[in-house]
Amino acid sequence: MERNTNSSNIIVRLFGSWVSYMRKCLFQVLSVGPVPSHLAFILDGNRRYARKWGLGEGMGHRAGFLSLMTLMKYCYELGVKYITVYAFSIDNFKRKPDEVQGVMDLMLEKIEGLVKEESIVNQYGVRVEFVGNLKLLSEPVRNAAEKAMRITAHNNRAILLIAVAYTSTDEIAHAAHQSCLDRKEGVIRLSDVERHMYMGVAPDPEILVRTSGETRLSNFLLWQTSSSLLSSPKALWPEMGLRHLVWLVLNFQRVQPYLDTTKKKLL
Repeated sequence: MERNTNSSNIIVRLFGSWVSYMRKCLFQVLSVGPVPSHLAFILDGNRRYARKWGLGEGMGHRAGFLSLMTLMKYCYELGVKYITVYAFSIDNFKRKPDEVQGVMDLMLEKIEGLVKEESIVNQYGVRVEFVGNLKLLSEPVRNAAEKAMRITAHNNRAILLIAVAYTSTDEIAHAAHQSCLDRKEGVIRLSDVERHMYMGVAPDPEILVRTSGETRLSNFLLWQTSSSLLSSPKALWPEMGLRHLVWLVLNFQRVQPYLDTTKKKLL
C-alpha cells in the first residue's frame, strides 16, 4: 500500500512539473508579442456559480478566491506587473446584511492569508494595495487591509490592487474634493485630479475583463478605461482559467496597435 502511495505521489509531481514546463513554453511564445502590463477584472458570477453547482451560501465567493490566486500566478509568470480586482462595490453594501457580513468575514480571512509566508504574495514579491473608500469597511477588515499594505510595501516585482468599498464616481468625487482643498485659489488642472485618484498608484489598464458575459462596467474604472480593451467572456469568475487568459492576451496583441493609436489621440 505504501509503495503504491509513493508511486502515485511521484506521478503527480512529474505531471505537475510537465504542466508547469508546458505553461512556461506557452508564455515564452506569447511573450514574443506585446504583453499587457495591467489587467483589471470585475469578478462577476460567484453567486451564480454556487447556484449552478448547488453549493452552500458563500462557497461561490470561496471558489472565486481560488480562481483569483490561480490567475494571479499565471499573470505574474507571464510578466503582467499590475492586477486590479473589483472585490466589493460601495453599492454592494445594499445587499442583505447577512450576505454582506459573510463577504466581509471571508475578506478578513483571505487578507490575513495573503500576507502569510507561503502565500503567492510572498512567492512573487507582490505589493498589495487596497483602493477605495476604506473608511466604509468594518474596523477589523480595514485594520487587516492596512496591515497587508504595510507588510508588503517593500515588494516591487508586481502589484495587486484590490478595489473595496469602491465606485468610480466616488473616486472622482474624492479626487475633485481633495484637489479643491489643495488649490483653494486658481484653476484645478487635470493632473491635480489624477494625483488624488485612488488608482493613482498604477497606470491605466490595457484590458478590463468582466466575466459571466456581462458588458456593464458597473461604476468601475470609468476614468481609467477610455482606451482599454474591454472583454466579457461567458465563463463565470470561478471558471476562469489559463485558456481564458491566453485568449485575452492574443486578442490584446491583435488590437494593440489600434489601442496605441487611440491613446495617442487622447493625449
